[in-house]
Amino acid sequence: HVCALAGYDVGLYDISREAIETGLATINGNMARQVRSEKITEDERKAALERISPASKFEQFGDMDLIIESAVEDEEIKRKIFTELCPHLKESCLIGSNTSSISITEMAAFTERPEKVIGMHFMNPVPMMKLVEVIRGLATDDATTQAVMELAKELGKTPVEVNDFPGFVSNRVLMPMINEAIFALMEGV
Repeated sequence: HVCALAGYDVGLYDISREAIETGLATINGNMARQVRSEKITEDERKAALERISPASKFEQFGDMDLIIESAVEDEEIKRKIFTELCPHLKESCLIGSNTSSISITEMAAFTERPEKVIGMHFMNPVPMMKLVEVIRGLATDDATTQAVMELAKELGKTPVEVNDFPGFVSNRVLMPMINEAIFALMEGV
């Protein structure tokens, strides 16, 4: 959604044709809401939707410059995706993961290009929220980090570079706040 609105050609892959169609319908609905609220024009919506191409197999990503994986927070699923996807990518392709908690260093180890793997934790809802945590793994190189920081800005986001520690920054700060809210409820505050 956000990349297509920013003018990038996007390949959209999911586990089934039905999941891809659901994703496209969600994007279309969200963009229609942006048109109604006058955040974008109808022409911008149509142009962005035309930039999104459904992909049914990883081989279709061979000429991409950046992949942003956004599967569920399950390390085994992400490992399977990276293992099956990477052989089809050109050598210079960067790999971002929209993980909120899984170690980028560990995910990079699933690939033969750990220097090109980086975290891109977009806050939800992505079209509305500005913050993106850009997480460097131990092997992530400066060029990858710089390219992703610049891309995030082009997408209208506010990137914050963080290190690969459990919970990164946003979840590390959020969890104690949620725990305190539960204590407040428990104590009748």
